[in-house]
Amino acid sequence: MQISSINDVKIYNLSHGKSLPEWLSDRKKRQLQKKDVDIQRRIELIQDFEMPTVCTSIKVSRDGQYILAAGTYKPRIRCYDTYQLSLKLIVAFDILSDDYSKLVFLHCDRYVEFHSQHGHYYKTRIPKFGRDFSYHYPSCDLYFVGSGSEVYRLNLEQGRFLNSLQTDAVEHNVCDINPVHQLFATGTSEVLLYDLRSSQPLLVKDHFYNLPIKSLNFHDPLDLVVSADSKIIKMWNKDSGKVFSSIQPQTNINEVCMYPKSGMLFTANEDPKMNTFYIPALGPAPRWCSFLDNLTEELEESPESTVYDDYKFVTRKDLENLGLSHLVGSSLLRAYMHGFFMDIRLYHKVKSMANPFAYEEYRKDKIRQKIEESRTQRVQLTKLPKVNKELALKLMEEGDDEAELASRKKKGKVVPSILGDDRFKVMFENPDYQVDEQSEEFRLLNPIVSKVGQKRKKKLRLLSQQAAEAQQEAEDEEEPEGRASSEEESSDDDKSWVEEVREQRRLLRQEDRERRLKRGRRPTNEASKTSNMSMGKKSSQPQFYQIKAGEEFRSFNDMARKQKLQKASLEERLKLEENSGISSVVDTAVGSKQITFTLKKSEQQKKQQQAERDHHAERKKLRRSAGHLSSARSRGRGRGRGRGRGRF
Repeated sequence: MQISSINDVKIYNLSHGKSLPEWLSDRKKRQLQKKDVDIQRRIELIQDFEMPTVCTSIKVSRDGQYILAAGTYKPRIRCYDTYQLSLKLIVAFDILSDDYSKLVFLHCDRYVEFHSQHGHYYKTRIPKFGRDFSYHYPSCDLYFVGSGSEVYRLNLEQGRFLNSLQTDAVEHNVCDINPVHQLFATGTSEVLLYDLRSSQPLLVKDHFYNLPIKSLNFHDPLDLVVSADSKIIKMWNKDSGKVFSSIQPQTNINEVCMYPKSGMLFTANEDPKMNTFYIPALGPAPRWCSFLDNLTEELEESPESTVYDDYKFVTRKDLENLGLSHLVGSSLLRAYMHGFFMDIRLYHKVKSMANPFAYEEYRKDKIRQKIEESRTQRVQLTKLPKVNKELALKLMEEGDDEAELASRKKKGKVVPSILGDDRFKVMFENPDYQVDEQSEEFRLLNPIVSKVGQKRKKKLRLLSQQAAEAQQEAEDEEEPEGRASSEEESSDDDKSWVEEVREQRRLLRQEDRERRLKRGRRPTNEASKTSNMSMGKKSSQPQFYQIKAGEEFRSFNDMARKQKLQKASLEERLKLEENSGISSVVDTAVGSKQITFTLKKSEQQKKQQQAERDHHAERKKLRRSAGHLSSARSRGRGRGRGRGRGRF
């Protein structure tokens, strides 16, 4: 059995199996069937389901019990009983009844012959040579197509020809009628889908093989049309023309027959074997072979066999090279086309004797393969991107880390690399994403990153050297073992990284102080220059200012400074506040910024706070001490209690 999948539709070829040469005797075939496992595993649904030479046509009765096939040579008709899975009788043609009791045959000489169960019944002729015909059960009409543009209609109830259907095609090769909606389809190298009530086609489907259409069938459950030419079988939607799936047998097709209410179809081929295909997507298996539903679930796809597995095809030149020209005409060679077939065991034995140095060649090939495998185990240098080369090399090292890959496999997660992810490819293409090694954030991590970067650069240089050496070495030379010696530096790194962090922080603080001093000097110089210029302008010409309503009168310099601050950017305002002591910026250990600032109070808030302070000071001055009252009260209470107790 052969399994193929087209458009995610599985197709099972039940007739596929190991092919045998035609010139083998029946005795040899039986012996192979006993010994060969592949032949024993073949599925034979119906016994003797084949023709002597070619099968030209195949049909299924309406009740599904009988399969009739026509073929040569000699011309014959075979009837198979599906309930018995065997041949019933050997008697071109259509089935007019539910079983095989009423048949009609279309001959090559324009004759149409009717048969009943007892044999020949009636014969008539059509105007032109016919190629196919279909029977319309509701009206008892036979539709014939052939070498002309007309579609002839023969009514079996009235016993006469009716008016023919006119088409634009020069000739027709095949036709069919859908039993559900009564659509009549006819085909040339294209498939024209007609409604019987209209003379215009509803849909035109081209096979693009420039071959005549051989067969047409309708599949009602999925609204499909199954059309076939001599090369391919196509299944497509009758409304949109979208292809559902296709089958391309090894031999030319003469006709396709769909088994009703199932996913099985039969093909008549230019070959003795009639193919049987089972497509579960079209429907279940027929009742008489329902075991296919369970069997197909367990089968796996098997490779297609080539010519004859047990025989080797050789030409005359091959025989001369092997020294077997004297065997031509003997039973050890079987002539076929431009060469001969010989037993595969004999071929291998003679080849080993004719070429005694084959083992040496085999040994050299193995050694060459081992060398290539060892070379592939080296670190393969890939082209680094133009932007962020150090980052790309770091990601490559992380991807090649075996420990990390093992840990990922244990967790059951496969994390893709950033280099292979399209979402991050801009980082290695756009220069705006280049890592700035002179920034404060980078310098805070520099004691750690710099050492790793130095190791990575050394490793990159060593890898490039190894790649250059590998290109120059010969095949028999041993592979150089290059390894970056980083073990001696690791101990020094562990001891000195703390000192480097401290040194880097000290340098950053020193640079920050220098920047602040420079910023403090520039505003004073600029202020003095601007004041001198403003004094000169004031002396030369007067200035006028507009005071807004409801605002207290202030100095004009304050208003000008406020307007200037409103127009300034946030960065400039922060710098001015930092110089004045209102805010301060501090760098943290991880490279972020920490800003502390004090809110500036309005004039009204300052006046209110000053009034509260004056009020509290005034209250403190007016407050009188009450300490003498508490001391006098304590003395009076003591004398009274003593006199009272003395009276008793």
